[in-house]
Amino acid sequence: MKNDTQAPTHTHGLWEASAPQAPSTTALSQDLVVDVAIVGAGFTGLSSALHLAQGGASVAVLEAEEMGFGGSGRNVGLVNAGMWVMPSELPGALGPVHGTRLLNLLGDAPTLVFDLIQRHGIECEAVRKGTLHCAVGASGLRDIAERCRQWKTHGAPVQLLGAADTRAKVGTSAYTGALLDLRAGTIQPLAYVHGLATAALKAGAKVYSNSPVSTVTDQGTSWLVRTAAGHTVQAKWIIVATNAYTGPQGVWSVLRSELVHLPYFNMATPVLSKALQASILPERQGAWDTPDVLSSFRFDQAGRLVFGSVGALRGVGETIHRNWGRRALAKLFPQLKGIDFEHTWYGSIGMTPNALPRFHRLARNTVSFSGYNGRGIAPGTTFGRELARLVMGEIGEADLPLPVSEVAPISLGGVREAYYEIGAQVAHFAGARFG
Repeated sequence: MKNDTQAPTHTHGLWEASAPQAPSTTALSQDLVVDVAIVGAGFTGLSSALHLAQGGASVAVLEAEEMGFGGSGRNVGLVNAGMWVMPSELPGALGPVHGTRLLNLLGDAPTLVFDLIQRHGIECEAVRKGTLHCAVGASGLRDIAERCRQWKTHGAPVQLLGAADTRAKVGTSAYTGALLDLRAGTIQPLAYVHGLATAALKAGAKVYSNSPVSTVTDQGTSWLVRTAAGHTVQAKWIIVATNAYTGPQGVWSVLRSELVHLPYFNMATPVLSKALQASILPERQGAWDTPDVLSSFRFDQAGRLVFGSVGALRGVGETIHRNWGRRALAKLFPQLKGIDFEHTWYGSIGMTPNALPRFHRLARNTVSFSGYNGRGIAPGTTFGRELARLVMGEIGEADLPLPVSEVAPISLGGVREAYYEIGAQVAHFAGARFG
């Protein structure tokens, strides 16, 4: 694995440098006949492959790049329950049946992730000590207090912490409170992807890298999926698991059109001294805060502090965000003043207008979940399992956590994406946001 300080593309950073070796895969070099073709080797696609193979189905996963190339290998690694929206909003947005079903499913989603990690011996730095949603100011405290109240009505193990308790758990006085969610935790996300792939391969699935799909043909009783190199996979079902990294000119480019890309970057310090490590997040929760241009931070297993926010590390943004990161980190934790970042990387989050994911029937026996809105690990793993259950006939579409919806392209999506990227630069150029 290469050190991202040498990589100008800033793709996977610390995660690529520290993940265990990925299982060996090659491009598809022959024609196959399987039950299910899965396009995309991230959380959703590999979870689907694992659960399908365990259920006795034959599976081929086609990945255009390398496994975990998209958001699955770039995110901060927080395994959270639920979505960004308040729990009480789900029934109103999705109806009482699907809203309640999604709320319950995603409330339990971190348990599925950590159970899979334990069951398959996945080495991904898993720490289940909860996460901290940290409040900035009075409005932030009101937000997390209401979120806590709503989750408690559903029996969730959440706690509202005051400023003093938050300071003890985080190591800074910058926050007015925090919501501690004990269902949650942290992982090394790219290592988790590698572990899911290894488990799927052991169960009998086939995984192919560098195999972008060029065409699909409906043959009536099956689909013929052709890669750019000309090899084919004949399958009864297709699962499209490309989410925010769906190719804009590809077969299912319509999925890209309904997502606004929100850029998000992460930067990791060198390994900190034991004394510095003990002064920040001593219980090793992962954390993020309440502003729209939010910050997130957590430790990796070696003792590096990973610090991130909205923005893309390209062009002038690279200098702006890196300078902001140094200032903001030192303002949060003065003991880190003068410490720079050893790794930097960024990626895209697929955002929907209502901040909720979507289930699509793209064609006959062709299905997709997308739009995770920054909550990819637990929902992606869980939705992958649900798609496997659907394909194997264990459940029907009516039993899924989301109703079937038509793809709805977002107007002026490119303008919105530019607004997010430039807006983050403006916010970070102004300086650290605490004080």
